[in-house]
Amino acid sequence: MTAGHSPDATGFEEFARASQRRLYRTAYLLCGDADAARDLTQTTLAKLFQHWGRASAADHPDAYARTVLTRTYIAERRRRLRDFRAHTPIAAPAPEAGPELTVTLLAALAELPPRARAMVVLRYWEDLSVETVAELLRCSPSTVKSQCSRSLATLRTRLGDARLYTTPS
Repeated sequence: MTAGHSPDATGFEEFARASQRRLYRTAYLLCGDADAARDLTQTTLAKLFQHWGRASAADHPDAYARTVLTRTYIAERRRRLRDFRAHTPIAAPAPEAGPELTVTLLAALAELPPRARAMVVLRYWEDLSVETVAELLRCSPSTVKSQCSRSLATLRTRLGDARLYTTPS
């Protein structure tokens, strides 16, 4: 143990080193942006450090961390959406879409609402059960099933015949 570090801090450092990549991967899938994913991962680790006594005592600290990450993502997205709506000019110019637009799964995921995106990522990428996702997001299993079903239908529609392609630049 290094001088100035408590046993709790040392335990947190070991946990953070071991789980940072996994948290970042999930954050990237949620955010769709490397910088935002790094910020979300760091915010999650900061929150975990603040409550490390409770987190380290949890039966599954990794699940606890994933819950903090997911709830932080949803809260930040809601806050940004609220701020965006409050500050959006009335005559906002429409974004230009050119033929070189790249259609990817991440772009389609980015169009889903934050909660639906979180459900799809946790359910199908993280391979969590319906019950676990429901518990993480504080909703019923039937809500997870219906939201995932609708979200997958939306993704299928946006991605066409499930062909992911890029157009030459």
